[in-house]
Amino acid sequence: MDHDVKLPELGENIEAVEVSNVLVAVGDTVAVDQALVEVETDKATMEIPSPLAGRVTAVRVATGDSVAVGQVLLQLAAETETEAEPEAGGTESEPEARGTETEPEARGTETEPEARGTETEEGAASEVADGPRQAEESAAGAGPPAPVDDGAEGPREAAAAPADEDRASEPPLADPVPAAPSVRRLARELGLDPRDVPGSGPAGRISAADVMADARRRIADAGSGAGRPEPGGGPALPDPAEFGPVERQPMPKIRRVTAENMARSWSLIPHVTQHDRADLTELEAFRQRYGARVAAAGGKLTLTAVLLKLTAAALRAHRTLNAALDLQTGEIVYRRYVHIGVAVDTDRGLLVPVVRDADRKSIAALAVELADLAARARSKQLLPDEMRGAGFTVSNLGGLGTTDFSPIVTWPQAAVLGIGRAATEAVWREGAFVPRSILPLSLSYDHRLVDGAEAARFLRWLAEAVEQPLLLFLEDEA
Repeated sequence: MDHDVKLPELGENIEAVEVSNVLVAVGDTVAVDQALVEVETDKATMEIPSPLAGRVTAVRVATGDSVAVGQVLLQLAAETETEAEPEAGGTESEPEARGTETEPEARGTETEPEARGTETEEGAASEVADGPRQAEESAAGAGPPAPVDDGAEGPREAAAAPADEDRASEPPLADPVPAAPSVRRLARELGLDPRDVPGSGPAGRISAADVMADARRRIADAGSGAGRPEPGGGPALPDPAEFGPVERQPMPKIRRVTAENMARSWSLIPHVTQHDRADLTELEAFRQRYGARVAAAGGKLTLTAVLLKLTAAALRAHRTLNAALDLQTGEIVYRRYVHIGVAVDTDRGLLVPVVRDADRKSIAALAVELADLAARARSKQLLPDEMRGAGFTVSNLGGLGTTDFSPIVTWPQAAVLGIGRAATEAVWREGAFVPRSILPLSLSYDHRLVDGAEAARFLRWLAEAVEQPLLLFLEDEA
């Protein structure tokens, strides 16, 4: 009897994914744990392994499909009678398999995966990849999607009811709102009542784009009285083909979510960027001297690894830079942990894996962890939870030759540190000019939460730590 291979739960708040590649075809023989399908979340790609050895009898998905958790990906015929025996014997697996085929049509519980996929892409912006996606991060980081469960539009919407815990976490609304739970959650995170957001979909259905457009309109109205943005979140593009040949390609999912998260962060956060310089000469000598020791442990003593440790210490000394602003409650939320997102350039776009408890790890341990995260980001092996939860982000563009730049803060973080390329400059010291390696630092921050003086103190503290790291041992731990 055929065995249904379903999309398993892949992480917290992940209800649907996009199929990026089908790795097998009907008639193929597969082994246990062999990759069957490659799927993509907002910023992570992963493979779904085979639960048993057997032959592929049917493939139920195609590249580009949006697939909900629990939906059948393909079917396998067990390789031996022993593996097929539980289903033939009428054990618990048989009714589960039958239920997959028969129950959804009767109850409307798992049908219409295409409809769920639409909501998945609309709701993706609710998770900021906690990095510059910096969604979700992030979007914010990086978001969980699913259609409404209030029955406002019949069985089609009931087909993708969210998990019980998602439903329980939502405050009850007096009237049904024609929007997916992820879209309603996004509205609440932006301080909007979803009932007040105009919907552009059929029967007034509200999408994530509608929420973002309404948020931008309110911000514009509050600041300058500007009118409502055009549908779709921006003006219509003048046709470039009028002036010459063009090529159009679908926007990749990572780029689409990154664009949404960056637009949200830029619209919500009043950005200010400050710059400083740090004398890197002594620290660079230290890095060259001890690089081999870290390499023996499996890492690389990069400047990013060292600065990650110093930045973690700076965040402990200046808590506001690691805080979040909760406008709904009128509170400042001070994180008592130091989780730092580190921007990684990949061939698919910018990914921001998170180094957790960076303040509690040695420079050598951070170097090993950074090397592992960067390698897995480029090989599509990062897990979704590894890109969530950052309270601060570091972006090092020095390797590309950049000096000063203005990185965008990823909401709901309060700040992001940009690191440029160090250059040798003549510095006047003790009556003479001497060559020194000078490192440019750029700090962008949310001016609603962080004052300019506080940002300047943070940046100067970090610069002095780069120049004289032993000063860290003179400070009391926060």
